[in-house]
Amino acid sequence: MEYHSTNKRRLRTKLIFNPSAGAARASPIEIVDVIHEMQSWKLVPETFLVEPGCDLPGVVRDALAQEIRMFVVCGGDGTISAVARTLAGTHATLGIIPIGTQNNTALSLGIPSYIPAAIAILRTGRRIKVDVGMATCGNIKTPFLEVCSVGLISTLFPSADDIQHGNLARVGDFLATLATSPPAEINLLLDDKREIHNLGHVVLVSNMPYIGLHYQVSTLASFKDGLLDVLFFADLSKMDLLRYVFQGVGVGKPEDPRIQHFRVRRVEIDTHPAMQVMTDGTALGEGLVRIEVQRHVLAVMVGIQAPGLRSGPGEDRAQHIDEATLA
Repeated sequence: MEYHSTNKRRLRTKLIFNPSAGAARASPIEIVDVIHEMQSWKLVPETFLVEPGCDLPGVVRDALAQEIRMFVVCGGDGTISAVARTLAGTHATLGIIPIGTQNNTALSLGIPSYIPAAIAILRTGRRIKVDVGMATCGNIKTPFLEVCSVGLISTLFPSADDIQHGNLARVGDFLATLATSPPAEINLLLDDKREIHNLGHVVLVSNMPYIGLHYQVSTLASFKDGLLDVLFFADLSKMDLLRYVFQGVGVGKPEDPRIQHFRVRRVEIDTHPAMQVMTDGTALGEGLVRIEVQRHVLAVMVGIQAPGLRSGPGEDRAQHIDEATLA
């Protein structure tokens, strides 16, 4: 096997491969090619194939107990988020090979969709610390990497996700939910003690600059600035709301003035009647949710020229990662 130019020792990694991710499903990606490319960079992967219902957090915890410190996710945003939730607050590093449908996390972090280029970053890139959101709803407390949604978007997500993955039979369910979902009285309590009250359908709390169908909601450095972006779609019709969430405002166009946009460290959201709460595609329940940012708690490998980055605390070149020499 021909090795890429590197003076690094071999590094033991956990490769988490999701064969059901968008690109893998549309045009099958051979896992053996991913493994060979990783090995050419002296990465030694121990592979886990994601299956429906598998205990992915348990797999990550077991690997951490075996002192693996590099976790590489070859999948979409859902798989990346599930692994990131478990790695947050540990000494391990997350690597990303994006093969999902939207790949918002990779887009936000400047990781290319070309698989060999994404793998090269694992060795030639920069290790940075990024923020993670923490949502508490009832007895459930969970970290999230991308976005927490309250209201109509959370309710529509199951059918919208199925449609996005080719299940057109769910179009009827999507339209029925859209037509029958009423607005609610939404109350926001911001960290500066401001209280916002209005009738609406959706609140989004984002940790990343890109959400939805590549809707840019914040600056390119928002994943590491210690703040969350709160978007309250109070005065938009359902169709206007969906257009903004799923299409964004468009390049060079200003944000709609009807969208109330706040940047906070923490926010409390209460709705009457209770609306559904979801983080990165995972339902948490309904009603009151408290959300706060946890700053620089997740280590991720990104490109040297990743957008929104400047050298500073918590950022290191790839060679500063602790490496294990394997026999």
